[in-house]
Amino acid sequence: MSNLIGGKVCEEFTPGYYGVCAIGGMLSAGTTHLAITPLDVLKVNMQVHPIKYSSISTCFTTLLREQGPSAFWRGWAGKFFGYGVQGACRFGLYEYFKKVYSNILVDQNKSLIFFASSASAEVIANVALCPFEAIKVRVQAQPHFAKGLSDGFPRIYASEGLHGLYRGLIPLLGRNIPFSIVMFSTFEHTVNFLYKKLVQKRREECSRAQQLSVTCLAGYAAGSVGSIISNPADNIVASLNNKKSSSLKQAVKKIGLLNLFTRSLPIRIMLVGPSVTLQWLFYDSIKIISGLPTSGHVIKDIKEDEKARSHSR
Repeated sequence: MSNLIGGKVCEEFTPGYYGVCAIGGMLSAGTTHLAITPLDVLKVNMQVHPIKYSSISTCFTTLLREQGPSAFWRGWAGKFFGYGVQGACRFGLYEYFKKVYSNILVDQNKSLIFFASSASAEVIANVALCPFEAIKVRVQAQPHFAKGLSDGFPRIYASEGLHGLYRGLIPLLGRNIPFSIVMFSTFEHTVNFLYKKLVQKRREECSRAQQLSVTCLAGYAAGSVGSIISNPADNIVASLNNKKSSSLKQAVKKIGLLNLFTRSLPIRIMLVGPSVTLQWLFYDSIKIISGLPTSGHVIKDIKEDEKARSHSR
């Protein structure tokens, strides 16, 4: 392991590099989403059954009393495998597209590159995630529907076909594309701000612990801001996948405009902020172990800083 840490397993921006990023994204997203399954169960049930579960404490005590402790781990396989696949695409393809767009949009503001890269990667990531999400949400909110992926997948496919598995794709894209754009952009700019204003050292001069501390701070900021932006679409996804609404328009009307933004928001911030922080921590730890630099664009000198500001005007 010490030899691995001491040298690179591959050069940056090679197929091997993108492979490391994809594996890092898969492991970091899959494990963190698995760990927060109990919170996700509470969130989904509060979205789907808002009258019965009017608060976090009510939801917790009612589920515990009616379904037992095992209820809080329903849908764990969908979270682990589904978000693992999504994480591989989200992080691996983001790094790929960021390099591609940086070469094409040479003189453009960095934010535009972050936006385009994250959106492109997220479209592919969500096509891969959608079937897992459809099964997970229904398993969590409908105790007698299925036990998990193994029996939930064939049941939905047999009765509803591909439409049942991809019923929530549009609102899923509506939730995760804005989230990903805000998350990656916030992370990149926060990393740059922390190194420039707080650490006041080049990344190469910082210890691994310092670099990972910057990653964690930027990750928490990114996750918290992203969860607020994407909360309305998250409520719609839960409603459609549990057949509480038959269309996007009906879901918005039934939930209500204010509830779209506020329903389950506190628990979602509790859920997403730490989850994204852990994802970035695990992801950058894997990059460090592989001999690669941690994530985030850091403007290297005064001239580049001035150039970035001039393009943002």
